[in-house]
Amino acid sequence: MIDAFYASPWPGVLFWAALYISDFLFTMVCARLYQAGAGQRIHFEGSYEITPYYQKEVDALRLFSPRFILVLVCASAVQFALWWLTMKALFVPQLYFFGLGAMVLVQLTVHVRHLRNYFLFRAILAGDGITGRIEYARPVMLRMSAVELFAFAAAYAVIYLMTASWFVLGGVVVCISVGINHRQLARKHVADAVTSAVPGNESV
Repeated sequence: MIDAFYASPWPGVLFWAALYISDFLFTMVCARLYQAGAGQRIHFEGSYEITPYYQKEVDALRLFSPRFILVLVCASAVQFALWWLTMKALFVPQLYFFGLGAMVLVQLTVHVRHLRNYFLFRAILAGDGITGRIEYARPVMLRMSAVELFAFAAAYAVIYLMTASWFVLGGVVVCISVGINHRQLARKHVADAVTSAVPGNESV
């Protein structure tokens, strides 16, 4: 089956695209459950969506998203270009599998989060033994996301040490990268909150 990834860019593109579409649909399903009442038990400050780029679409539960389609098309084009460069021009397949692993494994990581939220929100709406209310400030939410991504990076790193797979190494690097980004977003949110609290700096 691995030979198919050497022979054509299509298996990698279609595999990632299926995960990306599934990620988007899962996000919308969980956001709908959150807005339907799960958010009364577990409330996140600001948008349910972490990624600022998609927050307006998710908040509006907009299934047709030009931003989503743009990323889908551009990322698929990048995959085609990466395959041609690494398999045809230079023939360094390790770099192709590194890139493919980065794109696929971060999606699988996010899917774990979606599955957890889906069953948790369903349990909340069903009144299945979950009581009380908890609120997460935005920085805490972002730091929790970063910790989870670092944990997956560590798990992938162990697999990489056992297999020396460039595909898995791509997952290690991208999970660390996105985790760092979420920590930086948390710090920025705190800094912005402090700035806005200073007299004379309130937003107009």
